[in-house]
Amino acid sequence: MIRILVTDGMSASAVKDLKEKGFDVVEQFYEPEELGNALKEFDVVVVRSATKVRKPIIDKALETGKLKLIIRGGVGVDNIDVDYAKEKGITVRNTPNASSASVAELALAHMFAIARFISLSNVSMREGKWDKKKYKGTEISGKTLGLIGFGRIAKELAKRAEALGMKVLYNNRRGKLDGYDRYEYCILEELLQKSDYVSLHIPSQGGKAVIGENEFKLMKKTAYLINCARGGVVCEKALIEALNNEVIAGAGIDVYEEEPTKNTDLINHPKVSVTPHIGASTKEAQQRIGEEIVTIITEIFK
Repeated sequence: MIRILVTDGMSASAVKDLKEKGFDVVEQFYEPEELGNALKEFDVVVVRSATKVRKPIIDKALETGKLKLIIRGGVGVDNIDVDYAKEKGITVRNTPNASSASVAELALAHMFAIARFISLSNVSMREGKWDKKKYKGTEISGKTLGLIGFGRIAKELAKRAEALGMKVLYNNRRGKLDGYDRYEYCILEELLQKSDYVSLHIPSQGGKAVIGENEFKLMKKTAYLINCARGGVVCEKALIEALNNEVIAGAGIDVYEEEPTKNTDLINHPKVSVTPHIGASTKEAQQRIGEEIVTIITEIFK
């Protein structure tokens, strides 16, 4: 019987479906020092962002040669040493389609939150304050959204932004894309200069920040930065300095250089809307992720 370890949770319907198809499914989180030994007994491991599958863990699992498949329930696979796993004959897959709409909607939610002071006014009201005159916001309609990266999530956000009356710019490593002429392709510097909102939708860059001090200086002083992509693509130190020095107006952040984040200066900043990496945390996305995982496993082990 094929044994599957689910370390970070999966939809109950997907677990049930796998069991009905004859797979042995175990749902249990292991600390890094224990995970390698545990994986000696499993053919498949399904992880989210909390579990890191690094080289030492893979080496330990390989002692029995049982592990054949690693699945990341989500888009990014930077928590897995993908190339090393593949080199050792282990297949690595993810679920890139399932959570696109959910992440796009969270990015949009952060845009509304910082444009209308929703986070800050929520806290101040709970403190007994009535700062009605203090929170004069701005409308989303008529503003320019700049998308750094133009994959599935960015395209979903572009559709929603366009429906709200926003102009959409995009930057993409492959250059201008066919079929998207209603959006304007820009080089990164031009996009930063023109945009009222800059939203990142790119994978991890190996610890290298795409947005740092120099990039913030190119942005409008009234602009907002949104990062629901990956921690590290924005330099948190440079972001805080840009906010404190009024280089930009605010930010919406869902991902961090370290998770759980210890950057209290960032998460307590009055110009920042923060969430704890919940981009894909919707009932609908989790259902789709589970369904995609079931499809991957059944196809590989059919």
